[in-house]
Amino acid sequence: MFRAISVGNRVTTILSLHFRDGSLYEEKSVFSQSNTFRLLTYRQIQKGAAFKSPETLALDTRTGDVNIEAADKDGKMRNIAKRLSLPADLANGIITILLNDVDSNVETTLSMLVATPEPRVVKLRISASGQDSFSIGGWGDKAAHYVVKVDVGGVTGVVAKAAGKQPPPPHIWINAGSTPVFQKSEGPLYEDGPIWRIELASPTWPKSAEPR
Repeated sequence: MFRAISVGNRVTTILSLHFRDGSLYEEKSVFSQSNTFRLLTYRQIQKGAAFKSPETLALDTRTGDVNIEAADKDGKMRNIAKRLSLPADLANGIITILLNDVDSNVETTLSMLVATPEPRVVKLRISASGQDSFSIGGWGDKAAHYVVKVDVGGVTGVVAKAAGKQPPPPHIWINAGSTPVFQKSEGPLYEDGPIWRIELASPTWPKSAEPR
């Protein structure tokens, strides 16, 4: 379920994924939309058997406060509280919204805060990979296909590549018409997680346009 609430120039979006086994994945993002989009606060919750471990990540870009609650390898909950210098292009929870307003001919670079398990800012390099066809109610349309490459950077990134632990790039499809809108995405929701697909119920995709 996805909800968006707009008050003035401030927008709150909530994405909730409820699994049949009772697991929950939820993202709540608050951002401003004046001349540019700016993430203000973000909270991510994951819990249940569908996930490797329960985890809550919360951040406030105005203060730089970051809080992570997660279970260690022994199952004991731990808390990490940091105050970081967070970049203005932080995109936690709002990547698909930002992709509605970018030039698909130019690579887009954004930042994201992740728990690894210490909080860390990584770069997202997002580029278009052509267009795929789909239909709604018998009417044909096209979606721009974006590939999101995660650049961890530094020694950690080099070690991850050498060890073959570089995460697979998520894929996102945005309607390529005059009114861009999210259609579907495919990728892991957490480190070393399975590939999950999130898509709207109505579009029909031909076999050739199934996610890679």
